[in-house]
Amino acid sequence: MTHIHFIAIGGAAMHNLALAVAGKEGYVVTGSDDEIFDPALTHLRDAGLLPAEMGWHPEHITRDIDAIILGMHAREDNPELVRARELGLKIYSFPEYLYEQTKDKIRIVVGGSHGKTTTTSMILYVLNRLGIEADYMVGAQIEGFERMVRLSDTAKYAVFEGDEYLTSPLDLRSKFLWYHPHYAILTGIAWDHINVFPTFPEYVDTFRKFVNTIEDTFIYYEGDENLRMLAKELVESRKSKVKSIVPYREYTGDVKMQVFGKHNMQNLQAAMLACHCIGVKPEDFYREISSFTGASNRLEKICETNSSVAYKDFAHSPSKLKATINAVRERYADKELIAAMELHTFSSLMADFLPQYKGCMAEADKALVYFNPKVIEHKRLKPITAEEVREAFGTDNVEVFTDSEALQARLREFCYDNTALLMMSSGTFDGVNINQFAKELLSNG
Repeated sequence: MTHIHFIAIGGAAMHNLALAVAGKEGYVVTGSDDEIFDPALTHLRDAGLLPAEMGWHPEHITRDIDAIILGMHAREDNPELVRARELGLKIYSFPEYLYEQTKDKIRIVVGGSHGKTTTTSMILYVLNRLGIEADYMVGAQIEGFERMVRLSDTAKYAVFEGDEYLTSPLDLRSKFLWYHPHYAILTGIAWDHINVFPTFPEYVDTFRKFVNTIEDTFIYYEGDENLRMLAKELVESRKSKVKSIVPYREYTGDVKMQVFGKHNMQNLQAAMLACHCIGVKPEDFYREISSFTGASNRLEKICETNSSVAYKDFAHSPSKLKATINAVRERYADKELIAAMELHTFSSLMADFLPQYKGCMAEADKALVYFNPKVIEHKRLKPITAEEVREAFGTDNVEVFTDSEALQARLREFCYDNTALLMMSSGTFDGVNINQFAKELLSNG
C-alpha cells in the first residue's frame, strides 16, 4: 500500500485530490489541517478521511509515509512539514503530484485570468457526453461529475485548469508551469494577484513562461493584445517546441446554447478547438455543448419568478466582474440590473489595485460593493475606506458597504419586479446563504 499524507487537506482542490487518490487501488490517504469547512468537511467525513482532530501533529509524520502533498494553506514553518523534511520524505506540491500522475497522458491545460474554470468545464462536459475518458482537475462542480479531481490508470487524456497562482510555500512558481501541456488555451491576461505579481509586466511574464512549456498547440484569444504579443514571440522563437498556434474569437454559429454572454461564447470556441486537437469533430462538440448549463458558481442561475431572475458568480477580479455584469445586461436588456459584489481576495483589497475596478460595474442600474475591514486586517493589508472604494469604481451607481447586515438591509429595500439580480463573490458576504437570500429578495418583488 502507498501511504500519502496531505498537509492542509481541507482546501477546495486539496480535499478533492485526496478523495481522488483515496479512490485508487493500493493507496492509503491521511491528512491534517487547522480548520476545515463545508463542503470539504462533509466530503472528507463521508469518505472516512476527516482528521480525528484539527491542528498539526508532527508525531504522525513517520518514515512509513511514502509521500507528502503540501497545500498552499500551510506555511513553510508548518510543524508537520518541518518533520517531513527532517525525515527526508518525498514532498509534492498539488500541481507537481498531478503532473507526476499524468506525465504519460496527453494533457490539455486551460489558463488565463478569467474563464478558465468554465472553459475547462466545457471540455470535460463534452468529453464525458461523448464517452471519452479523461483525468482532470477543475475548480468547480460540473453536472455529471462526482468531484473536481479524477486520477486513473486507464484514461488517455488529462484536462487541467491551469492556475497562475503560487505552487506551494516551498515553490513560488505558478502552478501551471508544472503541467507541460500538449494542448494549451489562454483566455486572456488581465492583471490579478498583485500580492504575488506586483507589476503587470511580471504578471504577463508568468504567462510567457507557461507558453514556453507547451509541447504542441497554443490556442489563444486573439482579441487580447498581450496574448497576440506572446503568440508573435513564439513565431519568432527558435527554441519553442510549439507546432501550431491557433487564435480564436467567440462562437457565432446557429446552435442554440444554454450559456450566454460574449465571454462564454469565447470560452466555448476555445473548448471546441481543444477538443478538436484530440479528434472531436466540431459538429459533435457543438451538439453536445448545447445542453451545458454552466459550472457551479459561474453565472449560475439560482432562482427565477415570472418577471425576475437571480444569478450568482465567482467574479471578483475586474475583468471577471465586468464580463459577468455585461453578459447579464445584454441577456436581460429589458430588466433592471441590480449587482452586488464582495471584495474578498488579496488583490481586490489592496489600495494600489483598486483603480483597476474603474467602470467595471457601469452597466448595472444599481451596484453594491461590500468589503469587511476585519478581513483586510487579517490579511495584514493597508486599510482602505468606503470612499476610496467608491472613487475607484468611478461611477455614480456604486454604493459601498462595510457591514454585511447593512448590505442585506439595503438589498431588501429594492423592488424586484422585472429585475435581474446578480450576486458576485469568491466568499459569502460574511455568512450569507446566497441562494436562500436571493430567493427571499425575489419573493418580495
